[in-house]
Amino acid sequence: MITDRIDHTIKLIKGQIANFITLLNLGFGIVSIIFILNNHVHISVLMIFLAALLDWFDGKIARKLNTVSEFGKQLDSLCDLVSFGLAPAILLYSTVLFEFGNPGIWMTVLFILCGAVRLAKFNVTTFTGSFVGLPITAAGCILTLSYMAIGFMSPQAYMWLTLCLAVLMVSPIEVKKY
Repeated sequence: MITDRIDHTIKLIKGQIANFITLLNLGFGIVSIIFILNNHVHISVLMIFLAALLDWFDGKIARKLNTVSEFGKQLDSLCDLVSFGLAPAILLYSTVLFEFGNPGIWMTVLFILCGAVRLAKFNVTTFTGSFVGLPITAAGCILTLSYMAIGFMSPQAYMWLTLCLAVLMVSPIEVKKY
C-alpha cells in the first residue's frame, strides 16, 4: 500500500541523514585543499573548522535517530582522514613546513600516516567511552589552529608540534569522550 511505501521511504531517508552530513564534512575537507592550492589559506582554515562542526554533528544525529551503523563508522573515518589529516597537514606544509625541504615533506607525510593508523585502529576496536590515542579530529584542529600563530611561533616549533600530534594519535594514551 501507499502508506507502507511512504513509511519505507521515510526510514531510508532517516537512515542516511547522518551519512549525508558526514559527506558534507568530506566536501568541506576537499574544498579546504582546493583553497590551499589556490593560495586562499585563510578560507581553508574556515573550511576545516566547518568540517569539524559537521563531524561533531553527524555522530549526534546518528545516535539521536538510532541509525548508527558500521557503514557510517567506516565512512566517517575516510572523511576524517581527508578533513583532519590531509587538509591540515597540507595547510601547514604550504605555509610553514615547506621551508624545511624534504624533512618538512616527511613530517607532513608522517602526520597523515599516523592519522590513518589511528582511524584504522579505532575502526577495529570496540569503543569503551575513551579514545586510545588522540583523535584525528582533535589533532587536525590543533594543527589548523596553530596556523593562526604564524609569525608568533618559530618554524621549528611547527615541526615539533606536527611530530608531537602525530605521535599522540598512535600513542596508547586514553582520551575521554565528552
